[in-house]
Amino acid sequence: MKRRHFLLGACALVPACGMMPGQGLALAPNSTLIVTRHADRDGEDLNARGKERARALVTAVKEFEIDLIYSPGIKRNLDTAAPLSKARGLVVNRLPQEAPTGGLVQNGAGKTLIWIGNKGNIATIWEDLGLPEPMPIEYGDLHIVRADAQGRVTVERRRYGPR
Repeated sequence: MKRRHFLLGACALVPACGMMPGQGLALAPNSTLIVTRHADRDGEDLNARGKERARALVTAVKEFEIDLIYSPGIKRNLDTAAPLSKARGLVVNRLPQEAPTGGLVQNGAGKTLIWIGNKGNIATIWEDLGLPEPMPIEYGDLHIVRADAQGRVTVERRRYGPR
């Protein structure tokens, strides 16, 4: 009996600790995950085009009632998120860049959130959620991943910012 309670308790902790890739991650019904790559850069800093693109992100997502903004704690990502954060009065929440999917899925249930990521972690999200190619890994790609009330997922692909 004690072993059963231990196993049940351990299983209950899995979402809080984050799931490993390929272990049944899916957006909850009525959830929207907007995914974009950080803006154009020179080294770790956004260049002039990147700063323009970061400002353009505010307009690109104006139709969405965004509940949460997520990014890894990397300067170029945080700088890309800053104009949106300021415009919406939302903090930029940080998730580990190596495995963000579990946190996005858990914290975004029934909400609309945006992930401002990098090529590698966007690829991880795409793989974890089993989403169709192409991934939003070019500067200015903006993909809207929606799960409807039955959990059916669609991906809408858009572009924003300077060409």
